[in-house]
Amino acid sequence: MAFRLHLVPAHTTFDFFKHQYLTFGASVVAVILSIILPIVMGLNFGIDFRGGTTIRTESTQAVDIAAYRKAIAPLDLGDVAITEVFDPNFREDQHVAMIRIQAQSGAEAITPETIDKVQAALQTVDPAVKFISTESVGPKVSGELIWTAIWSVLAATAAIVVYVWVRFEWQYSIGALAALVHDVVLTVGLFALFQIKFDLTIIAALLTILGYSINDTVVVFDRLRENLIKYKTMPLKDVMNLSVNETLSRTVMTSGTTLIALLSLVILGGDVIRGFTMAMTWGVITGTYSSVFVAKNIVLFIGLDRNKKKQDPAEMIFGEKAGDAE
Repeated sequence: MAFRLHLVPAHTTFDFFKHQYLTFGASVVAVILSIILPIVMGLNFGIDFRGGTTIRTESTQAVDIAAYRKAIAPLDLGDVAITEVFDPNFREDQHVAMIRIQAQSGAEAITPETIDKVQAALQTVDPAVKFISTESVGPKVSGELIWTAIWSVLAATAAIVVYVWVRFEWQYSIGALAALVHDVVLTVGLFALFQIKFDLTIIAALLTILGYSINDTVVVFDRLRENLIKYKTMPLKDVMNLSVNETLSRTVMTSGTTLIALLSLVILGGDVIRGFTMAMTWGVITGTYSSVFVAKNIVLFIGLDRNKKKQDPAEMIFGEKAGDAE
């Protein structure tokens, strides 16, 4: 007989509505605080959104990012990001790195004197290092990136809501929208509270969180739709409880294994990806919570017409049943 690991029993009977006003109320308060925090404290924008200078270096020695960062640290240049560049076309002795330094005192670019100081500092740990190119990102471009990031998150959210509306009912799409807003806003609030660097990698994390969260929510909604057909006379709240309990094992296993990988990256991944992994870790936690305690609660508050048959998407679009088309 095959051994199967169960983090939770196969059949559970938890009442997820027992403290619904407490859990949902806590979510509302957390969302409100997460909206206020970026306004009051502001976000710690990285170079992508703040503007700065990018220096491309080249050396015959292997790039030691830790040594580079330690050499530049005494210059007190603020936010400095160092990454190694890999390209199969590089020679064996060609090692390239990108150094991004935030704008200094509102200036669009760092001064030539500062660039010379950076080069001199790096040459103490790598005498062969050379500066190949220097590029600056001004405040205008950074402002455009901020708005592009906002629109990308809004567009992804809108697309997901439309998908849920067509796939299920409009009540489900409202619940999914509430869960997505909950997850994104709480993640942004966390970054404002702890002043963690907020750059384009965090936008990528937010978009990933949207996908993870809606995947968890759709699993619950899909089981709810099946159970509504199976248990036609059971109260809606009981059907929802049953649906969440039936998918609980899958939810715990999926979120648990994802968190194990993410926590390993948070601890051992280094500074370069720590912001991304922290956002993803928090997003998995809030996404799982919102799927269980936010999305379905919204659907319950709105109510469902259990006597209404779900309309075929083809009929919604073309105004006729698929079987009647000639």
